[in-house]
Amino acid sequence: MSATVVIGAQWGDEAKGKLVHVLGSQADVVVRYSGGNNAGHTVVTDGQEYKFHLLPVGILHPLTTSIIGSGMVVCPKELLKELDETRKKQPELGKLLISPAAHVVFPYHRLLDKLEEEARGSNRIGTTERGIGPAYQDKIARIGIRMGEFVQPELFPARLKEVLSVKNQILKVYGSEPFDYNEILNEYSQYASQLAKYVQDTDPIIQDAVEANDKVLFEGAQGSFLDIDAGTYPYVTSSHPTSAGACLGTGIGPRAIGHVLGVCKAYTTRVGAGPFPTELLDDVGETIRQVGHEFGTTTGRPRRCGWLDLVQLRQSCRLNSITGLVLTRLDVLSGLSEVKAAVEYSSPRGNVHSIPMNLHDFAQVSPVYKSFEGWDQDLRSARKLSDLPPAARNYMKFIEEFTKTPIAVLSIGPDRDETIVIHENLIW
Repeated sequence: MSATVVIGAQWGDEAKGKLVHVLGSQADVVVRYSGGNNAGHTVVTDGQEYKFHLLPVGILHPLTTSIIGSGMVVCPKELLKELDETRKKQPELGKLLISPAAHVVFPYHRLLDKLEEEARGSNRIGTTERGIGPAYQDKIARIGIRMGEFVQPELFPARLKEVLSVKNQILKVYGSEPFDYNEILNEYSQYASQLAKYVQDTDPIIQDAVEANDKVLFEGAQGSFLDIDAGTYPYVTSSHPTSAGACLGTGIGPRAIGHVLGVCKAYTTRVGAGPFPTELLDDVGETIRQVGHEFGTTTGRPRRCGWLDLVQLRQSCRLNSITGLVLTRLDVLSGLSEVKAAVEYSSPRGNVHSIPMNLHDFAQVSPVYKSFEGWDQDLRSARKLSDLPPAARNYMKFIEEFTKTPIAVLSIGPDRDETIVIHENLIW
């Protein structure tokens, strides 16, 4: 099969956007399958920087069809703004389609996100307050408004009235002012009229492309351990960033997937609250943050930084059936005299070789490190493996051996030229 899934193998922010941009130029169809504008991809091409939150990165390629899948939740206002900003930088874009089953994010979702987070007090999850969680709550509660209803003027007013009457009652409990029905209807009907031309049944289009052996790229957002089921609950997102999400959010079956590329940094980062065994709260952690420009694409928040967690990465390879790793940000570690990676955890119950599903147990583990010799060489000029210093290659070799997964691609900078393809047969 020529369908490839690109997922974040850690807690997100692994630089997936660059890889999807590189592969998107080769793809016939690029599908974003989960999340909303709580995620972000930064792409640098021809000296221009693009920040994507809802649009599939494939939109930059005029011959590629980009699809917002049924597993996504979409803020119409932000999507139109993103389209407009992208067109200003590149007038000719690829074809965009939106699944009618994707859910719509409204102002009441964003307000409830903020109020719910405030109500948690010291136990805050660290959401982006973009309304993503409440929108997925509505989806599961079966009261959400989907794109197919949103863009039909004969359906949307009645659905909005139905849902808003419930939401305004909830807002009263929080002591917040209710939303005005007519204001939302008038504003969002304008967005609906602009987006209607993009909405059509996308599942058959994706299925036909897979059957025709076209190159189909499934673009994940966030990271595997933010998955609502597999992640460090409750410090997770509300969707499925794992490779299984590509099936759940697009309408394809598991056998349609030929390759799963797991993007991972040469170290580990996390945004928001939750356990982080290898976090560095010292000068080394701050150096990684500054050199790696580790600040959120969506929120601008500084990311928590730490050594590579190989226990997590090995578990991710198993969880996602990763066929090839894409190692990014190896260049950020240049100049460190010593590099470390966690190979197991110690805990009150003894040594642990996987992430405990119980959050209380995971919060009590401590990393057991293996140390590696560092390197001083600037890696960004490397164009083949032999250009890398031996210490960097030894570090990569250990990652492969520990995870039992080959490194298919190495990224040593933000530009697409700063990419070394090691195993091309593991990509398509």
